[in-house]
Amino acid sequence: MFLGTPWVDRTIAVLAALPFGYVLWIDLHAGSLTIPRLAILFQLSLLILTLLIRVPPVRVTTNPLYWLVAFVASYYGFLTASFIGSGRPLLPPTATDALSVVSVLADVYARLSLGRNIGFVPAQRRLVFTGPYRLVRHPIYSALFLAEVCVILESFSWLNLGLSAVFLGLFVIKTLMEESFLRIDPAYERYMREVRYRWIPGLI
Repeated sequence: MFLGTPWVDRTIAVLAALPFGYVLWIDLHAGSLTIPRLAILFQLSLLILTLLIRVPPVRVTTNPLYWLVAFVASYYGFLTASFIGSGRPLLPPTATDALSVVSVLADVYARLSLGRNIGFVPAQRRLVFTGPYRLVRHPIYSALFLAEVCVILESFSWLNLGLSAVFLGLFVIKTLMEESFLRIDPAYERYMREVRYRWIPGLI
């Protein structure tokens, strides 16, 4: 497959990373970034790095809708750090800061477990079933969700809640699209039966 050719995959990765770097630069210069917002930016920034070192895919989706959702979800995540305004705290700052640090540690652990098999759009590389992937199928998204919840708990307003709901919704859709693509592989279909939860062990 053309998209799975190593030089094509690496070229796409570099081109995708460039605008992410620009948006990140804008966010970091926006000022007044708190620990929960920095946690979101840090986790999304890891996407840039892993894009550049990932292994070529065995197969990759050609569905333009899947590509669109992947780009919109990720870019929107960067922009929320600037979009979200002030609000009233629902938890003490020490609590939201601590939970944000937990989200970052969980994200790093999940990415280290996944190695260079990271994908931006739905693509199959080496399937990983170890580490946090024994508990949930999408631990990186779990960590990202926790970081976004911390942003709301730190500065709640109905507008901020709406902006975050869009962010979470986009990644839920992205999850479902990825699974729809990956479950064609019998090994991943079996993995979905063995690990029933997508994001939170014992819940969902």
